Amino acid sequence: MSPTADVPIPPDLTRRYGRSADGRGWLASLPGLIGQFLTQWQLELDLEPGSLPWNGHGGIVVPVRRRHDGVGTSRRTTQDAAVLKLAYPHDEAVRERHALTLWGGHGAVRLLAADAASCALLLERLDAFRSLQDMPVEAAVPVWGGLVRRLSLVPDGRPEWREFDHVAARAEHWSDELPAAWEQLARPFPRWLLEAALEICQTRGAVGRRSGKDVLVHTDLHYLNILARPGAPDPEQYAAIDPQPMIGEAEFAVAPLLWNRIRELSRADPRQALLERCRDFSAAAGLDAETARQWSLAREVDNALWYAARPGHEGDLARSLWVASTLAGRTLPDLPAPRELPAPGDAAG
Repeated sequence: MSPTADVPIPPDLTRRYGRSADGRGWLASLPGLIGQFLTQWQLELDLEPGSLPWNGHGGIVVPVRRRHDGVGTSRRTTQDAAVLKLAYPHDEAVRERHALTLWGGHGAVRLLAADAASCALLLERLDAFRSLQDMPVEAAVPVWGGLVRRLSLVPDGRPEWREFDHVAARAEHWSDELPAAWEQLARPFPRWLLEAALEICQTRGAVGRRSGKDVLVHTDLHYLNILARPGAPDPEQYAAIDPQPMIGEAEFAVAPLLWNRIRELSRADPRQALLERCRDFSAAAGLDAETARQWSLAREVDNALWYAARPGHEGDLARSLWVASTLAGRTLPDLPAPRELPAPGDAAG
């Protein structure tokens, strides 16, 4: 029997996953899993008494230290800071280790060990208190752009590439799924916005696509998913986490920058400021801004339908509709101003 670890579970994870039998089962398994990997990977907890481990939407991140027997006459023991990440099992969590393996610590957090059965990862420890969220957006532009250039690997013969879905195939799926969801949800926004997204799916999908090269894409590369390496002031020492990896056009990665931090857009002309943000980040990464605009519009229409199906997400729905319609050039009336819209994750009850 694996040992258990006395690590407190963050309350928001308990609330989120305590609503289903599968979620409650995963929560109940966490102490045993933490204990198992502390032993298996020769780790020690590095959590201050009374402190909570870090967590994201779908997992817990426990600070640990690695034990290594030193070589030499004294055989002294050295310790390395790391984190143990345990994600709720789902497709993106299963694929994360494959992407991190391909990146090898270049532009992304370094993978130290992984367990396929449980989605457990041992990762280098980044500075959880220094993210791109802390930078002015203008200063974040070149950092983000440099990361995208390093992360945009071209597919090769390594077996990890077989694990990823294709962005163009996602667009083909949306061509069927979005109209059906829009009808089922009683047409929650004007048809012209749906048709704008469908046109993009046809243009950039597997059938209509005529240009663009395939690379490994971090599809959730927003400001909070980019952390500094400890003690490293150099902007190039920032690294990406939580990749949600896919294969396709790198421009697919721009969208999360547009639906985050929209309260910081210029009050004088927030619509123009959103388009300029799209252009600036695209240019910094060597991407095509028009392709980035198209993918971002389609992704936000998909998000809008997801939010429309879930009570308590009215603020998120309004945000997605503002971004999508603004990118389409026809900002919907009767929506709150950008500065009044909730940040992702803040609106749900």
